[in-house]
Amino acid sequence: MKKNNLSVLNITFMAMMAAMVYVVTLFRFPLLGSKVHFANAVCLLSGLLLGPLQGGLAAGIGSALYDALAGGYDFVNVMITLVSKFAMAWVCGMIARAPAEHRDRADRTVLACVCGALTYVALYMLKTFIYQKLVYGFPMDAVWATMWAKLIPSLINAAAAVIAAPLFYHAVLPALKASGILREMRAEE
Repeated sequence: MKKNNLSVLNITFMAMMAAMVYVVTLFRFPLLGSKVHFANAVCLLSGLLLGPLQGGLAAGIGSALYDALAGGYDFVNVMITLVSKFAMAWVCGMIARAPAEHRDRADRTVLACVCGALTYVALYMLKTFIYQKLVYGFPMDAVWATMWAKLIPSLINAAAAVIAAPLFYHAVLPALKASGILREMRAEE
C-alpha cells in the first residue's frame, strides 16, 4: 500500500542525513588550493539510502545550511549549493533505484555514485565559468586557468566520495535490512 505522506521515519532520516552533511562539511583540509572533505560522500549516501527526492533534499539542505551558517556565503551561492548538491544526490538516487532486483548490488551502487559525483563536478565547473566570465568579466585564459585549478581538487573530492559512499552504504545496509527500517523507508517509493 502506497502512502501519500512522508512517514516520521523518512522525515527523521532526511533530517539526520542533512545534519550529517552539515557536520562532515565542517571537517575539511586544504589540498591544491581548494578544500577536500567527505560531505560529497554523505550527499551520495543520502541519495543511496533515501532515494532521489528525499536524498536530494537532505543533501541540498545540509550543504546549503553549511554555506549559510558556517560558510559565510551569500544567498545566491547558498541557492546554487542547494540545487547542485540536490542534483548530485538525485542522480545517484535515480540510478541506484532503477530496477529493484539490482538495487543493492555493488556495481549499481558505484555507478550511481560516479554519475552523481560527476554531475556535481560538472555543475561546479559551470558555476565557476559563469562567475569568472559573466559575473567578474575575466578574460578566457584566466577563466580556463581558474577552472583547471578547481577541477583537480573537485575530481579528488569526487573520487573520495565515490570510494567512501558505497563502502558506507554497504556497511549500514545489513543493519537497516535486519531492523526493518529499510523496508519501511522504501515502502513509500
